[in-house]
This record gives sequence, structure tokens and C-alpha cells, in this order.
Amino acid sequence: MNPLYSSKFGPWILGVVIFAGVAVGVVILGLLAMTVTVRRAEVASIYNNKKIEITGVESRNDRWGLNYPREYETWQKTREMDFSSKHLGNKFEDVLAARPDMVAVWAGYLFSRDYNAPRGHWYTIEDLRATLRVGAPGVGELKDLQTAACWTCKSPDVPRMMLEMGVENYYKAPWSALGAEIVNPIGCADCHDPATMKLVITRPALAEAFQRWQGRDIREATNQEMRSLVCAQCHVEYYFKGPDKHVTFPWDKGITLEQQEEYYDEIEFADWTHALSKTPMLKAQHPDYEIFLLGTHGQKGLSCADCHMPYISEGGLKFSDHHLMSPLKNIAGSCQTCHRDSEENLRQYVYERQDKALEIRNRLEPELVKAHVMAKAALDNGATDEELKEARKLIRAAHWRWDFGTASHGGSFHAPVETMRILSHGLDKALQAQLVLKDVLQARGVTKLEMPDLSTKEKAQAYIGLDMATFKAQKTEFIETVVPEWLKTAQANGRI
Repeated sequence: MNPLYSSKFGPWILGVVIFAGVAVGVVILGLLAMTVTVRRAEVASIYNNKKIEITGVESRNDRWGLNYPREYETWQKTREMDFSSKHLGNKFEDVLAARPDMVAVWAGYLFSRDYNAPRGHWYTIEDLRATLRVGAPGVGELKDLQTAACWTCKSPDVPRMMLEMGVENYYKAPWSALGAEIVNPIGCADCHDPATMKLVITRPALAEAFQRWQGRDIREATNQEMRSLVCAQCHVEYYFKGPDKHVTFPWDKGITLEQQEEYYDEIEFADWTHALSKTPMLKAQHPDYEIFLLGTHGQKGLSCADCHMPYISEGGLKFSDHHLMSPLKNIAGSCQTCHRDSEENLRQYVYERQDKALEIRNRLEPELVKAHVMAKAALDNGATDEELKEARKLIRAAHWRWDFGTASHGGSFHAPVETMRILSHGLDKALQAQLVLKDVLQARGVTKLEMPDLSTKEKAQAYIGLDMATFKAQKTEFIETVVPEWLKTAQANGRI
């Protein structure tokens, strides 16, 4: 017999226990309901009681910060330059000084003048003004080296100007024509609808490419897809199409290296002709999104934001950290939300993959240089375009694989197997090109070839004929005289 019923008090004791249990449950549920109510009220007080009403394309990030102070506070941290991992970080680094072979690899292209590792989003406008790749318009007789299309990924002022000018007029305008208009670094209006705060696509090139690639309206993308697609507006391979310089993603056949290469080959496109080998070349921009989709995390449905913008919980709020940078700075908030391993182990897993990919990259770069120098020697000794046709085809393909695997930010971790495959094929094609060129040189009586001294950036730039002292002087004058006028005008017009 149940001991609770062993005496006349049994039923009474059972009732007390049941009552106490119910009472405790009611209290717990009440506290839970109160907590939910308080947290909802806290959220509502922030997101419903906005300090200002934002309409249209508001490119001034500090205005958004009045309504969304937590997100804005984390976004401001993109100005920090205090982190270095084994391979890059958010500090300034002159990549050409670290790897001078790249100067010769890009001979004849503006990247041979200047190429620095990317810093945080805070510096997008400042770094674009300072680079030697966009000339120094307004200084003496200097003209624009690029069109306004080069601003496209740098500022929330871009969608504003596209709306005001029309997309096509924006693309083909001179770069300097918008110097007093495009003044705010990447921020809120690049990715958010001010009325709803939903993620939106503000660059038409992505929407156009998405339709051609998948046959889908990008407005039908899921929220999880959007957490990568807003990044894919810029972190992709693209080119300037036609005389109007329409920003275009070569995704018509697909997003892999070979599919994009096939697209370019069919339209006989070249970004530039190499100064040494006279090869029609392709310049990969930064195919981060494409390579990410081919890696483990992308294939499992993760988004860019899952790792680069992990959630932060603060009181009753859960919001995305807008301090966009390497997850290695915040392993606990990014990697360890899924991977139950120590920070040191997780860090070493990343380095192991990066080391192996970069080992192939470092092997490939000097072989590309050698192929270009051999082709130049063949030209100097009378070789015809027909004799060099096969070698140039291999050089173009080798360079495309080197650049595609190298220019992608984080590709050696996002998709290490794919990145190593790409770079390995590049090395193979660079060596094949050398074998073909060796036969061409021998046919021209050249049996010995001395390689140039490219041990420093300065020596490499001198070898390909760059007058860097003049370029730097002109750029300094531009920054000291023209840029202040741009900023003065922008401030007078309420742009900043």
C-alpha cells in the first residue's frame, strides 16, 4: 500500500504536495512571463521609439547609430587595427613589398603600382582615395584612371548616387566626378531597409547575376541566404562590361573558376595585356562568395554572418556584431558556438589549412614570373604571335588560377580543398607554359636566360618600367589639395 494512504492523514498530505507543486509552477511561469514581457518592452523601447525617422538612402552611418546604438557601436570597431593572425589581419600591410614577384605578375596593370592588404570597412573610402590605382585627378594634367564604377563597393553613398543619376550614368561617370559625393565608408544603408531593417540588395549587379545564374528573383531569397548575399554584393568576381563600364558578375555559366573562365574566353575578354609577355590577361577581383559556397561551411548552409557577425546577447536583446573581421579574433563568439574544441586547437586547424594552400601559392608566383620573362625573351628575339599562342593561353590560365585562389579573402580556409586544387592547376599550367616557351626560345637560338633581380618591390617596379617617384608625388599632392576640397564640399552639402 502507498505510504501516503497508510493513515487518515494520507490524502491531506498528498493534497498539500500537489498544491505546493502547482504554486511553484505558477510562480515560475509568472516570472518567465514577466521576463519575456520586460525583454519585449526593452526591445520595443529601442526599435519602436526611434530617435529619428530614416527614409530613402541615408548614407550617413552616424544617423542610423541614433536608432541602433548597439549595432553602431560594434560597427565603429571596424576602425581598429590591432589584430594580426599568422596570415594577415586588420593592420596595414604592403603586399607588394612582402611579395615583390607580384609586381612582375601584374606588369602593365595598375596593381603593379600599389596593392595593400585590406583593412576594416571603416577605411574603404580613405584607402581608395590613397591608392595609386585610381590616379590623382585634379593635379596638373592628370586624368582619371578609372570610372565611377570603382566606387561601387566602397560606400552607402553609391546606391544614393545610382538612384539620383541612374545606374548607367553612374557607372560611366569619371571617378573623380563623385569625389565630393561618395564620402561615407561601408555601413548601414548598404545592407538594410531603413523602414523595416530587413536585409536588402542595394547593388543591381548582384540581382542581375543571380537571375542569370539561378533563374531566381533575389528578392525571394531566404533570410539565411541574405546573410551571405548582402556580402556577395561586393565580395565576388566582377568586371566592367562594355564602354559604359557596367559592373557585371561572370556567373552566366556558373560560379566555379572554370565556368567563369569559359564565360570570359567565349567573349574574348581581357582586363589588360601583360607588359612583358603581351598576353591578354584576366584579373580576379575577390571571389570570396563563390569559393565560400564550395567549402564545407557553405555547403552546410552557414552564412558569412554566422562567423563574421556572430550574435551578441545583451539584456533582452540579441543582435549581430557589426565588427566585421576575421573570426580568429573572436573564436569564442564565432567558432566555438558550433565546435567544441579549445581556442588554440581551432586556431591551429585554420593555420594548417592556410599554410598548405599558401605553400602552393608561393611556389606558383615565381613560376608565373619566369613564364612572362621567357615570353618577353622570345619576343625580343623575333618570336611571332603564332609561335607564342599556346604559351600565352597557358600563361593566361595559370595566372587566372593564381589570382582566383590568391585574391579571395579567406579562401584558403573557406574552401581549402578547392583553393589548393585551383592553385595546383595554376602551377601545372605555368610549368607547361615554360616547356612550350623553352622550345620557342631554342628555335630562336636562345639557350640561356638570366632572370631579373626582383628581390624587392622597388627593383621589380624598376624592371617593368614604373616611375614610382612621380606617381607617389602626384598622389601626395592630390591627397593634400584635392581631397580636402571634396570633404569641404561634402560637409557643406550635408553628406557627412
